[in-house]
Amino acid sequence: MWFQRHLKWLGGWDAAAIIMASPPSRRLWVGVLLVVMAELPEVLQKCIFDDVQSQVRVVTAALFNPESSPTGTRTSSHTGRDHTDSSRVDVGHINNHLRRRASPRRTSSTMQRRSQRGLDLPVPVSPRPIRIRTWLPRDSVPLSQTESDRLHPAVEQAVGIVSSCLSVNPVPGRLLLSRDVNKYCKFLWRNSSTANFNRCGRANENYRTETCLDVTIPDDHLGGCDVYPDPNSPVRTVLRPEGAGLPDTDFLLYLHAKTTDRCRAEPSVLAYAAHCQTGPQGRPLAGVAVICKDRLTRDTFSHHSTVQTVIHELFHVLGFSKELFGTWRDCSSSYPQAGVGCFPWRKVTHADKSGQMRIYTQSVITALQNHLTSTDPQLGAPLENLDVLPGGVSSHWESRVMQGSIMAAVLPDPAAVRIDPLTLAALQDTGWYSVDFSRAQSLVWGEGEGAMFGSLSTCQDTPSSFFCIGSGLGCHYLHLHKGECNTDEYLEGCSMYKPLRNGSECWKEENGRGSAEEDRRGEIYGLGSRCFFSNLTRESLLTPPSQKENRAVEGRCYRHRCVGPNRYQVLVAGSRWTDCPAGGAIQAEGYQGLVFCPNKRLCWHRDIAPPPDNVKPFSAASTANPSTSESFSRTSVSTAWETRTPTSLPNVTGHPAEPVMTAVISTTVAVFLLTAIMAAYKKRHASRVGVHTYPEDLSSSL
Repeated sequence: MWFQRHLKWLGGWDAAAIIMASPPSRRLWVGVLLVVMAELPEVLQKCIFDDVQSQVRVVTAALFNPESSPTGTRTSSHTGRDHTDSSRVDVGHINNHLRRRASPRRTSSTMQRRSQRGLDLPVPVSPRPIRIRTWLPRDSVPLSQTESDRLHPAVEQAVGIVSSCLSVNPVPGRLLLSRDVNKYCKFLWRNSSTANFNRCGRANENYRTETCLDVTIPDDHLGGCDVYPDPNSPVRTVLRPEGAGLPDTDFLLYLHAKTTDRCRAEPSVLAYAAHCQTGPQGRPLAGVAVICKDRLTRDTFSHHSTVQTVIHELFHVLGFSKELFGTWRDCSSSYPQAGVGCFPWRKVTHADKSGQMRIYTQSVITALQNHLTSTDPQLGAPLENLDVLPGGVSSHWESRVMQGSIMAAVLPDPAAVRIDPLTLAALQDTGWYSVDFSRAQSLVWGEGEGAMFGSLSTCQDTPSSFFCIGSGLGCHYLHLHKGECNTDEYLEGCSMYKPLRNGSECWKEENGRGSAEEDRRGEIYGLGSRCFFSNLTRESLLTPPSQKENRAVEGRCYRHRCVGPNRYQVLVAGSRWTDCPAGGAIQAEGYQGLVFCPNKRLCWHRDIAPPPDNVKPFSAASTANPSTSESFSRTSVSTAWETRTPTSLPNVTGHPAEPVMTAVISTTVAVFLLTAIMAAYKKRHASRVGVHTYPEDLSSSL
């Protein structure tokens, strides 16, 4: 009885069976081990982007002409070099021709009138996939071969996926970042009647270099800067020469692999990021992603989780940031190119009647209407309100409404994370990007549930196939995992079936332990298996009548195969394939009880499938052809809509349990006790930080 209070945490384990199966001399040790594990504090990982970004000084390139730089940054006409090379362009010149506002409706006569007034129209530029260049700073700690082999393919794949989603007006020539005039200049000439108005009059003798989130920006990536000692004289002193710049680059990501203080403060932090440079139209041009170096060598390293984390951080630094909401631009009536002739949004975010902060931009509203099947014209997308002051804004979607989104504050099991249409709609509404919505993944959570879905007033007492009540066992809403009805701080009292802590994946054959209980239920684990609510039990003449009735319905793993959209068959061990009508239930030959058939969960979304076993780096070919991308078209044998020929059954007998040695158990208990003490101490004394993947010991599924 003493153990029963603590075994809920163990989820996928039959804890009582483990204890009772152990010899009497070892039962106490096993019980202590299970209780110690149960008492370990549960850490909900969260993204720390908002905390990090708020501490970063952002340098914004100003609009200026070649003869008068308000920041004092030298333009090409002041470099003292041969300027016949037009491919070298400072960010201050980028989109200089885009300063003019376009009217909401442009007819040929309007265009003609503008031309007659001497207003040059923008030269049409076709948006192209954003060119993200990654740069490993020289001051980064050298990577081992293992670290390099893990980090670079994950970053390469993440960058390829983001580039396939977002297009921009390409930066002409070479990208040069700006220097911070407040750092290199001691004072500016402020008299508007002088020739050198707003130029630097005296240099800061302590000026050394530019940084971005503790990364030193190479001088070769930076524009030059000058000092004008006299307010009216053209004579100037070159403080720093202009760098060579970076060709074929629209965004520069400094990749810093290091075990920082933030990494040490919370062992489960995987990465964090911030942007530090923006262009004349507000679009971020450079940023830093810090990868906690020691996470790259752990046995629990997950390539798929790392890819998703880097994508999450890239979306933040590219525009999904509360620090940038105020600079988003409405381009719905602009020229057919991103960022041209756009107006600032009147207000991107504001609170609804309940105080929930929401994004109210046109593409976001339309995307949420389509997702929830709502006609509410003011259906803004809710932002996370946890750890946000009243009236404050978060850079993440509200988890109750956007569970599984790549931009939720918590990223669950990698198989459940989606690059969803709402996130892409938000990036489109920045005004800086043209978005390829064909690259979006299905966001199943809340689909078709109406405008009130996820509200605290309905999630606990309104019937739903997404939220649950109580603490029973069931299926995660994607039906890839068994789950337990539970809540967390982000759900704020609402509950959902969360994947069990151990062995919850139905699609993993090794999770089938071959126990007598699994055999009685007819469970089958393997790639084609999914979770079904069921209370099946094998028929037996020896089964007492009391056990044949009132069997609990819970999550079970059975094989499935698709025969059409929302049409599939189910296979129970020892039985035969049976049509399972969506929204109905079936019986299985040789069993008592039912298998319940989920509606619009299986064989409905082509891209809902287990993550690939061997994820390959994202290639140029997969970028060009969305259908070949493993990350966006993960159709397996079990999810294709064509009729499939039955294949041989996986081995469902399992493997005999290996004997557990007393010495090993004792050592393990000691380790867990020490871990529990350290974790409890950190929980009490350390600052609250985290990332957006579940604890790494739970991410080893990939």
